[in-house]
Amino acid sequence: MLEKRLFYFPQLSTMQSIYRNPLLRMAPGYAFSGDIHWQSPSNIAIVKYWGKYGQQLPRNPSISFTLQAAYTETEFTYVPRETAGEEISLDFFFEGQAQPAFAQKIVKFLSALAAEEILPFLTQFQLTIHSSNSFPHSAGIASSASSMSALALCLCSMEQELFGTLTDPVEFYRKASFLARLGSGSACRSLYPVMGSWGSIEKQAESSELWGSPCADWVHPVFHSFHDDILIVSKGEKSVSSRAGHQLMEGNPYANARYQQATNNLDQLVGILQSGDVHAFGQIAELEALTLHALMMSSQPPYLLMKPNSLSMIEKIRQYRLETQHPLYFTLDAGPNLHLLYPTEIAGQVAPFIQGELLPLCEEGKYIADRVGTGPVKF
Repeated sequence: MLEKRLFYFPQLSTMQSIYRNPLLRMAPGYAFSGDIHWQSPSNIAIVKYWGKYGQQLPRNPSISFTLQAAYTETEFTYVPRETAGEEISLDFFFEGQAQPAFAQKIVKFLSALAAEEILPFLTQFQLTIHSSNSFPHSAGIASSASSMSALALCLCSMEQELFGTLTDPVEFYRKASFLARLGSGSACRSLYPVMGSWGSIEKQAESSELWGSPCADWVHPVFHSFHDDILIVSKGEKSVSSRAGHQLMEGNPYANARYQQATNNLDQLVGILQSGDVHAFGQIAELEALTLHALMMSSQPPYLLMKPNSLSMIEKIRQYRLETQHPLYFTLDAGPNLHLLYPTEIAGQVAPFIQGELLPLCEEGKYIADRVGTGPVKF
């Protein structure tokens, strides 16, 4: 489900007009209907974006692993309305249950897309959305990334079916990424297999702040099958939402230095990802994770999202790495749960360590075994 604390619906009055097209309206007497079904994954950032400006634009570039097992399935149906109006008509269901309150949040988002003439045809149809997640709602995975990317893919498929546009796959996914960004910034990276970036990157010509960009073609094969085991330290709601955290960066005394650090880290990481140096990769991943949480602690007011068991896990991972020399590293999102990162070749050696040392520190002894994935799937 699209979590309230993560899902952001911007005011689009000054939004970039790159996709504005008033011709995307059905002619009188139209009778088209459709049923679209997409599955789209979540992602975990390696270089983090923390701080934004304007219409959901990042203060610094970022890059993430696309996950495989953590995804949202969205079925999107549309039928002509008997009387088309200016308002969006929508029913929303999450895991089979009607969610009228949350439907209004989606209506607000879709209404803005229609009013800005990016998808003006949306008001001409009765829309129904059925959404479900492959992971527990409280598992600490950013469901806004998977949910918004799945919804954006459905919207682009609807446009394609009705108007014959977006036939070029590059343009299709770029527009879907653009739409996903407007709902949840990190969602724009979930459109691509293996890894996705967001923001202007010097060594990636097609990169942009307006949409995510694919990275799989230049990433070393060792990272295509990397593991990402999600250790559930706490399933509780965060004390400070991600949206509030981004806003607090505006007054953070280290903000400008952080934005430059992230840019530098990503420039370094591009070469590391190309070479397949897993140790150098892990060092940047851990630096980025700890920097993110340091920024939270230096905000005004300061706040702390890590838990005591988060720190205990970090110490155990570092000690394991020191003793074995295995390339086992961690990252964290904006929360207490750790993502355990390692190459497939050491999975057999790492498994007993997870079971014996880390699971006792997880809430209810639970974790999610995930890995780098192949991107969205249309059914």
